[in-house]
Amino acid sequence: MSTATATAGRLRLRRRLRRLEPAAITGVMSRDVTNFLTYWKATTFSSILDPTIYLVAFGLGLGTIVAAVEGMEYVQFVGTGMVGTAVLFSSAFSAMYGVFIKHRFQRTYDAILAAPVDTEELVTAEVAWLGVRAGVYGCAPLLVTMIFGLDPAWGMLVVPFIGALTAFGFAGFGVFAAAAVSKIDHFNYIQSALLTPLFLVSGTFFPIDELPQGAQIASNFNPLYHCVELVRHAVFGFETVDLFHVGVLLGFAFAMWRLAIWRLEKRLIE
Repeated sequence: MSTATATAGRLRLRRRLRRLEPAAITGVMSRDVTNFLTYWKATTFSSILDPTIYLVAFGLGLGTIVAAVEGMEYVQFVGTGMVGTAVLFSSAFSAMYGVFIKHRFQRTYDAILAAPVDTEELVTAEVAWLGVRAGVYGCAPLLVTMIFGLDPAWGMLVVPFIGALTAFGFAGFGVFAAAAVSKIDHFNYIQSALLTPLFLVSGTFFPIDELPQGAQIASNFNPLYHCVELVRHAVFGFETVDLFHVGVLLGFAFAMWRLAIWRLEKRLIE
């Protein structure tokens, strides 16, 4: 075989490997689903219990003091906002700890990448699965809030898709963080310094327009805020065009996806 032919073959192989192959993505996701079925009860329990505790503590507790916010009962205000929190917890934390353990301790990725799967397909499969899962778990606060008087609405059917889009971005962030830190303890810095402020200043527990002007402007860069706004509009009726919120979430998801691929690929090479 000539040198030119060999070089052309390597280039074709490289182009093929850098294209997202549905079979490779499906294979990685099927492994995630199979693995999830072994511990789904514990994960589902915590995903439902955590927002319920927040809802009872803030919605019913402060609800005795604050009757209504932005024209809705406070328990409904918090309940719809907790969708974003449930999505955040179900995606970012699962991605951070899950990817770190599978890569550093279990060496799962070494085995997967030995198959015809590249890093781009691996990351895409991981964040897609976590996005779908978190989108479903994000509906738990709505179901709990309906017990406390929230009326069903057709717009609620859109909520899982809003949650999945948001979760795709935060799952990508989780993969990026897992590939960037050197020790699992470093996740505490990310949780305390970044994720906790994001969900506290997302419009979940109090309206953003009550904050100082600078904080209101900064909230536009908080993906969780846009998720909460979309969820509330879906539940209580789309009165405005929400393309801006959707655009921010799409941009965030794409940016985090590419960053996750870049950082994990660099970590795997190291």
